[in-house]
Amino acid sequence: MSNSRLIGVGVGPGDPELVTVKGVNALRAADVVVVPVMDTGERGRAEATVLHYVPGDKVVRVVFALNERTDRGRREAAWDAAGGRVAELLREHSVVAFATIGDPNVYSTFTYLAQTIGGLVPGTVVETVPGITAMQDLASRSGAVLTEGTEPLTLVPVTAGAAVLKEALAGPGTVVAYKFGRQAGEVAEALRESGRLDDAVWGASLGLPEESIRPAGELDGTPLPYLSTLIAPARRDGGRGGKL
Repeated sequence: MSNSRLIGVGVGPGDPELVTVKGVNALRAADVVVVPVMDTGERGRAEATVLHYVPGDKVVRVVFALNERTDRGRREAAWDAAGGRVAELLREHSVVAFATIGDPNVYSTFTYLAQTIGGLVPGTVVETVPGITAMQDLASRSGAVLTEGTEPLTLVPVTAGAAVLKEALAGPGTVVAYKFGRQAGEVAEALRESGRLDDAVWGASLGLPEESIRPAGELDGTPLPYLSTLIAPARRDGGRGGKL
């Protein structure tokens, strides 16, 4: 049985200043910090953020099939290999941190890793440190209000299909769409059909030099970065406290 700890640390959407104090402390206290990279090898947002707080020789890059959705066999093989590498680290070290963009409990790679490690290294204690999400960062940078009073908030990944977004837009409250960049045209059409295009805003590369935050009305069907985020605020009458 293992006595090691695996800690999923949310490092926010990309702006190093949005990592929490608890997150920084967890990264620095860990024996090693794992960062996920695609098989193309380029530095991802999680790695770039981590390197603001820990030395490079403490960081271990592990390849994950972050964008593989068509070949299930390839995806499973990549996950097994990644899980095996992290399992090796847990057998060698007491505390392994895994840095994930956003929050480790919101559409995160860490969820699948923790499940895999449970079978490979029984007894490993799994913990998480919450992080700032892209929808919070986009709301702050754009001035969009996520919720007021009794309004619900619906979060959908557009990778599940545009129909999921259309259903959410037909309901009440604010709708947030993640990972919609490749289906920008379908998203724009869904917003038009629901009458929610004018107040919606989208953003990508938040907190980075190439940051883009634009009104959704400017969507013309051109594909956007995969990790684009959309906020379609609730329909509001403009009265203060009207939803309380």
